[in-house]
Amino acid sequence: MPSSLRPPARRPCESCPYRRDVPAGIWSSEEYAKLRRYDADTPDQPTGLFQCHQADAGSAVRRVCGGWAGCHDSEELLALRLALIDGRMDTLTYKAVVEYVSPMPLFSSGSETAAHGESGIERPDEKARHLISKITRTRNDLVQ
Repeated sequence: MPSSLRPPARRPCESCPYRRDVPAGIWSSEEYAKLRRYDADTPDQPTGLFQCHQADAGSAVRRVCGGWAGCHDSEELLALRLALIDGRMDTLTYKAVVEYVSPMPLFSSGSETAAHGESGIERPDEKARHLISKITRTRNDLVQ
């Protein structure tokens, strides 16, 4: 059975919250809160994979977030292990995620990433507002 998940892109997308060069405040506080939970010990982590925010949520095939794969010790991610076990991910995709190295500087943890992102929610700068607009056009599931 082919994987319904693709491996991370060669580099995390331009709005990836894990990238150090992405402005603060482009995602909601709920999205940033999710990131901290992947820093927990393996048994206490979320079971859901962190997928790329840039991909359209209506798409049948999604991609594992490159920033998530590059920031965390992928071999310790519960969601990744479960995706392999339950067939949502094939072994080639699993290996690509575990071996992923981002060419872009990333924050060192989900907590560090979230703290940066949350710091700009109340007053996103011009670059953040530009990315928010771009994301809204790309993600049709975010349009109200």
